[in-house]
Amino acid sequence: MHVTAVCGHRAEPTGTGSTKHAHSTLAGLWHRSGSARALTKQWEGIRKPLHAESHWNSQRTANNSPGKAAALWLPMTSNQEDFFRDYLKMLANIVILSLLISVSLAFWIVSMTASTYYGNIRPISPWRWLFSVAVPVVIATQGFKKRSLDHSGALAGLVVGFILTVANYSFFTSLLVFFVTSSKLTKWKKDIKKRIDSEYKEGGQRNWLQVFCNGGIPTELAILYMIESGPGEIPIDFTKYYTASWMCLSLLGALACSAGDTWASEIGSVMSKSKPRLITTWKQVPVGTNGGVTLVGLLSSFLGGMAVGIAYYITQLVFVSDLDVSAPQWPIIVFGAAAGLLGSILDSYLGATMQYSGFDKNTSMVVNYQTRDCQHISGKPILDNNAVNLFSSLLVALVFPAVALCFWPRH
Repeated sequence: MHVTAVCGHRAEPTGTGSTKHAHSTLAGLWHRSGSARALTKQWEGIRKPLHAESHWNSQRTANNSPGKAAALWLPMTSNQEDFFRDYLKMLANIVILSLLISVSLAFWIVSMTASTYYGNIRPISPWRWLFSVAVPVVIATQGFKKRSLDHSGALAGLVVGFILTVANYSFFTSLLVFFVTSSKLTKWKKDIKKRIDSEYKEGGQRNWLQVFCNGGIPTELAILYMIESGPGEIPIDFTKYYTASWMCLSLLGALACSAGDTWASEIGSVMSKSKPRLITTWKQVPVGTNGGVTLVGLLSSFLGGMAVGIAYYITQLVFVSDLDVSAPQWPIIVFGAAAGLLGSILDSYLGATMQYSGFDKNTSMVVNYQTRDCQHISGKPILDNNAVNLFSSLLVALVFPAVALCFWPRH
């Protein structure tokens, strides 16, 4: 905005906030003074402060600009930037470690208080608390960074990992083998899987529902195990520890079932040279059909369950002290392999009968939902994939300990 020209001379541009004041002052002077010289003198007295204020405002705006603010920072060399970044990481690690130690000590104090009050509860060492808190945090964080888990999946995995670790280290190693191998296999040959799986996610990105459908049954069994015998490792011996051994094998069977099913689907879908066959009719079906089985997939499920059993067995050898006076532990490996194979077969049967599979002509992929352009292959829309995994692991957890009881060697 410009001040109106007075006496044939144009006024200089001024700031908006002071223009009205200039107008009112000039109008008063025009009526009170009859001399143009006096008016010009008064105007010069007003114009100079206005220019000073406008100049100060422009300087302040320039100084507050992002470029000017950024220029105030001193330049850093690459070595200084690396040192500063490492320093921040070190501080973050110190804070996290302090929190973990505090949480572990708090759990230890609670367990000691409960042991003193009730008398029949075995206290848990602070080192076990620290390990049970720190290791699941590290694994869940890495799983989230590598996109094997999303936010909810990482939090759910943290809960499952903590409970299984504090209950029994053999539970933890079995869960660890299942999670690591499943995550690796999900990313293996991902370019092929993107073309045949309509619901493929980069890295897997399992959410909380998938975590609890695969780890919910083992988590409940781990809690029951701690109520029965307390946290710690024991040999699987039905003569000495009937209930605790039953729960250990039930938990192992559930994890082996989940591992076997994952190995079968992730390996069989890309490695099999022949088309899968529907387990109910034995007819050939497209790759990705729920309930479709291949020889490669069945063998993979057997190996997946065996991997979980081997992890459990090795942990028993390391942490259990009275193995020489207990029943042999090597059947754990056989039991895990059998649970992986039969669990995968059970999962395939439930998928073929209670999970919808159709061939979408637009995408040329097998889908789990009905559309106009979808040709039905098998199953009814009763369960989804998560529910099938949950029921499969539940049935294996209930049946296999009873089967193992009949064949488990006695000391």
